[in-house]
Amino acid sequence: MKKRLAILTGIGIFLGIFLYSSLRSVEPKEIENAPNWVTLEAAQQEALQSDKLIMVDVYEVGCKYCRAMEREVYPDTTVRIVLDQGYIPVKLDGNSEETIRFNGEVLSAREFAQKKGAYAFPTVLVLNANGDVLKKRTGFMNVDELRQFLYNPGS
Repeated sequence: MKKRLAILTGIGIFLGIFLYSSLRSVEPKEIENAPNWVTLEAAQQEALQSDKLIMVDVYEVGCKYCRAMEREVYPDTTVRIVLDQGYIPVKLDGNSEETIRFNGEVLSAREFAQKKGAYAFPTVLVLNANGDVLKKRTGFMNVDELRQFLYNPGS
């Protein structure tokens, strides 16, 4: 009986340590040099007070291309230079029912994304302070493509 209890205790301790170490490795890691994402409402307020445009990254939680852009493209130093100079970065889950406020209107993130034409993910929108879409591009963009897209906001 004592032998069985010792074995079960050993197995329990092993499983506890294994689960603890497994769950620690699943924790999301903070991405170095990531943009300072702000809410849509805060971005609009800042855009009204400055001459910057609003860049909205419309993503979906399960989208591998969205994650790739988040990890590899946005933290790139050259992309960050262009973003920091002329844009206010916003990250928005295009399938979320999270309530947002934009132009004095309260709507879900999904409704906002669909109103702006973002039906597939990732989609990058460039908006002026009034919320007008100046540019839109759907699909994965590598560093050079995103930099070019942001560098010429009117085209």
